[in-house]
Amino acid sequence: MSKVVIALDPPPRAEIEKWVRERVDYLDELASSFKVGLPLILRTGVHRLRDLLSVSSKPLIADLKLADIGDIMTYVVEALADAGASAVISHAFVGRRGALDVLIRKSEELGIKSILVVSMSHPGSTEFIDKHLSEFVNLALELRVWGVVAPATRREIIRRVRELAGNELRIFSPGVGAQGAEPGSAICCGADYEIVGRAVTNSPNPREALERIIYEQERRVRECRS
Repeated sequence: MSKVVIALDPPPRAEIEKWVRERVDYLDELASSFKVGLPLILRTGVHRLRDLLSVSSKPLIADLKLADIGDIMTYVVEALADAGASAVISHAFVGRRGALDVLIRKSEELGIKSILVVSMSHPGSTEFIDKHLSEFVNLALELRVWGVVAPATRREIIRRVRELAGNELRIFSPGVGAQGAEPGSAICCGADYEIVGRAVTNSPNPREALERIIYEQERRVRECRS
């Protein structure tokens, strides 16, 4: 099974419906799941997601990086459930009481899995977020969420998250391709899935680009585990 999550972030001048449908059609067979975020949802509306991705047989991860009080986040997750989302990404830093506890309770009722951001790929993550990495991972464990986000561009973070989480959490790692991380490098450090966007979706031949990334990913993982 593929370990690649495809991030569907259309460029500003793309013809949205055509862009999304073509890429989902090309990539559905090879991708483990698809991830959508604000660049797509703001342009289509959440109500269009189910239709736009109707040709896909794979799970849909809504990457809104939710960071609000619990009641507001539950409104969002209810809309995402109606749109066919399988999982939602939220920030760990908002804390448990009155925020994540409320969100996760509602998400469980709706059958939506929760993924928490515990670190990010940009340099500014070291200024505040990463100083609380251990606390965020422990919070994810206490809340029994499905997974966490840790950047493929910073291998030491992935190793630390895996050390803290054991096998209790799935690790999703963005940053492969356009941000510089090599396919398979995050999995070799303990990640379960690598998130790839522009390196595939902006390619003249998205399917060929994804096949190449999967090949490199599998090759590197074989080498690091041999």
